[in-house]
Amino acid sequence: MTDAPQRVLITGAGGQLGRALVAAAPRGTQLRSLAHAALDIAEPAAVAAVFREFAPQLVLNAAAFTAVDDAERAPEAAQRTNASGPGVLAAACATAGAWLTHVSTDYVFDGGQNRPYGTAAKPQPLNVYGRTKLEGETAVLGQLPQASTVVRASWLYSARGGFAARMLALMTSRPQLSVVSDQLGAPTAADGLAQVLWSVSARRAVGLYHWCDSGVASWYDFAYAIANIAVDLRLLPVAPTITPIASEDYPSAAARPRYSVLDKRTTEKLLGITAPHWSSALRTTLTALAHA
Repeated sequence: MTDAPQRVLITGAGGQLGRALVAAAPRGTQLRSLAHAALDIAEPAAVAAVFREFAPQLVLNAAAFTAVDDAERAPEAAQRTNASGPGVLAAACATAGAWLTHVSTDYVFDGGQNRPYGTAAKPQPLNVYGRTKLEGETAVLGQLPQASTVVRASWLYSARGGFAARMLALMTSRPQLSVVSDQLGAPTAADGLAQVLWSVSARRAVGLYHWCDSGVASWYDFAYAIANIAVDLRLLPVAPTITPIASEDYPSAAARPRYSVLDKRTTEKLLGITAPHWSSALRTTLTALAHA
């Protein structure tokens, strides 16, 4: 990639997306990657100190409170990281003249429509996680209308994080699993999203964009594919029995949208790429784990 900024700050670098962003950094980038323990993005003094010392030209914000059910039980913590923190980063970027690329979520939508959500669709979150993420993206775009990119992504996973990692862990110890089959979305590999975030940042793409891998799946479809690919790659000796169930049969603290596929055609056109099918990206992700 050309014209990569020299000094880039990655926040939330300890999470699955943060690690993928570090791994995908363009050659020649002067990188500062900070996990939550090293930088609380909601603490203005701490953020200001990093900006004074490092003077980033680009900030990639992967810091987030992503535990959807836990956010219902700890709304203040979710608000701090998902809403207040992006606002603090945006203010620091405005003062320093830095670009901010921020990651949001498909859960800003209520799932009431049956076609992919475009960026112009009205957000209507069903849970604390979605509400606080919406507040975060609003803060970024409001403070940096000409110097920020917000990318909404869906069902993010990696070999060592998200739904895929949780399922693999459960599948090693349980012969049978029940997985919700009436919530539809697009599983999205963290490695692919990381590449997209670097690309839109290099282009200084202003405003709101969507990204997800292609195709549509239920959580049951996703789990079934994880099991079968893992057996193919000898990550599992045998696939467990997976039973589809309704959302009502799996009580959770947070309500979730029944349909949250994102329309990413504008992003594909901007970057001149086509998102891989989620099942292909999943096999690539698990193959890397098998070879690690």
